[in-house]
Amino acid sequence: MTRYLVLAALFVMSLITYIDRAAISSAKQAIGATLFLDDQAMGAVFSAFALGYAIAQIPAGWFADRFGPRLMLSCVVTLWSVFTALTGAATGLWPLLAIRFAFGVAEAGAFPGAARALYSWLPSAERGRAHGILFSGARVGAAFAFPLMNRLLAVASWRTVFVLLAIPGLVWAILWAALFRNEPATPLPPPPRKDAGEETPAEVLGILRSRPMRLAMAQYFIANFITFLPLSWMLPYLIEHYRLSSAQASYYATAPLLIGACAQWISGFLVDAMYRSRYRAWSRRLPAILGFALAAAGAAAMPFAETAPVAVAFFGLATLGAELTISPSWTFCLDIAGKRSGEVTGTMNMAGNFGSFVSANAFPFLNRLTGGAAAYFGAVAVLSAIAAICWTGMGSVSSERRSV
Repeated sequence: MTRYLVLAALFVMSLITYIDRAAISSAKQAIGATLFLDDQAMGAVFSAFALGYAIAQIPAGWFADRFGPRLMLSCVVTLWSVFTALTGAATGLWPLLAIRFAFGVAEAGAFPGAARALYSWLPSAERGRAHGILFSGARVGAAFAFPLMNRLLAVASWRTVFVLLAIPGLVWAILWAALFRNEPATPLPPPPRKDAGEETPAEVLGILRSRPMRLAMAQYFIANFITFLPLSWMLPYLIEHYRLSSAQASYYATAPLLIGACAQWISGFLVDAMYRSRYRAWSRRLPAILGFALAAAGAAAMPFAETAPVAVAFFGLATLGAELTISPSWTFCLDIAGKRSGEVTGTMNMAGNFGSFVSANAFPFLNRLTGGAAAYFGAVAVLSAIAAICWTGMGSVSSERRSV
């Protein structure tokens, strides 16, 4: 395989990951009606995935570093595909919670494993756009899931649909195991000068205890707090708040996700372009700071949206901003971790998905407590400003321009 085929394969994996992850949002009403679950119970179901996903990040990253992304990704994609199918077999709240928790644990290895593969196959100057392309697949997958699920649920039961969704992942896992190798046949050339975070050996505990890493975890918690809403409550919110049909809401709900996919490409290419310029030291920080500023502006405007199109436009701006921060975050981790990238990205992603867990519960809680979603969006605006400040202290590359 060439490095471009590796990236293409990881893009497809990312797409499948989020189709399987976002599908339950579209099936919320059907599942709730069958299993007699209210919004609070479905909030617990959404957050069960986020909790399992979060706590398994560090073990998943260690597994990727220890055994390589070939075995890691083959195993986890197979496992989460099985749990996707088992979602359709749930008979009540507790079995559904257990299945979605296990589904989250299985999916936890996806992006630490992908990050470890990108570290081995791509040079530093290409990793920004590589992460942008990788995570754009996630947003395209989630956006595609809404209309796909709307059509599938019109012709089949939600139980059958989840079984069908398991098939693409199983096929991908077989092809990955057969074709991918952990290292390219021709090793990457060593960099002419180490980046600022690589002056000393990449000892994991030392990295995790560092101030820049703590800031990375804090800002990624906030990024996931924002980006989890389109995957969980955005679709039900549009249906209930603006009295839309499921078909109308599913198409509206795709817009922030497609905007997020575009943001991933913009951010990734901007990171790499700045890396080659005299602004190299800010190549990770500036796109992320700009992103959180946009997220704060979009979230602050949401309470004033009187129609669904305006709400989608404002939340699209917030999503655009939050998604601009993803590629810099993962590239930052590769900068400071080197060959221990699986563990370090897993740790950051763990913090991020605790943000998803909190978001999944905070939205219905604040909505019920205050009688509307304004408090939630106000919290997003404040948190975004805090995250932008975090990035001012997250240097990972030196200011010396590198020839590539």
